[in-house]
Amino acid sequence: MKRLFCLAAIAAAIMGQSFTAQAAGVEFSVGQTGESTMTYRLGLAFNWDQSWWQSDVGRLTGYWDGAYTYWEGDKTSGNNSLSFSPVLVYEFAGQNVKPYVELGIGVALFSETEIENNDLGSSFQFEDRFGVGLRFAGGHEVGIRATHYSNAGISSPNNGIESYALHYTMPL
Repeated sequence: MKRLFCLAAIAAAIMGQSFTAQAAGVEFSVGQTGESTMTYRLGLAFNWDQSWWQSDVGRLTGYWDGAYTYWEGDKTSGNNSLSFSPVLVYEFAGQNVKPYVELGIGVALFSETEIENNDLGSSFQFEDRFGVGLRFAGGHEVGIRATHYSNAGISSPNNGIESYALHYTMPL
């Protein structure tokens, strides 16, 4: 557990020094796994100051996402994870409401290697995500997201786990 928080402090220091992006907002998320374990996530997003393929239909952009997730335990104690991911977003054009689709691949570090009956094989995991949602004028956002964690065969076993969540992002 101490190792996890030391890594979090190092990651926070690196993020503070190396990113010139502006903070987009704070994310609150609640979800559950395929086996009904509840997940609670608190994240911080930093918008990229970039836009590609801008047209009347929409634009491609993205953000850096750093988050802490608590995985509620069943018979044993819960699990904790820290994650960091670059996320690509296709934002459709709109005035007051802009639908979007997002996907990203990042990394996560878990405090324990077991969740439910899944042996993750290692604390280090890759985080793959796909989500859809709505961005409102003023910067508020709501959406749904599917996230898969796996060590990609780096260690054995590699059972992996998925989380499905509803999220709300509040602008800073």
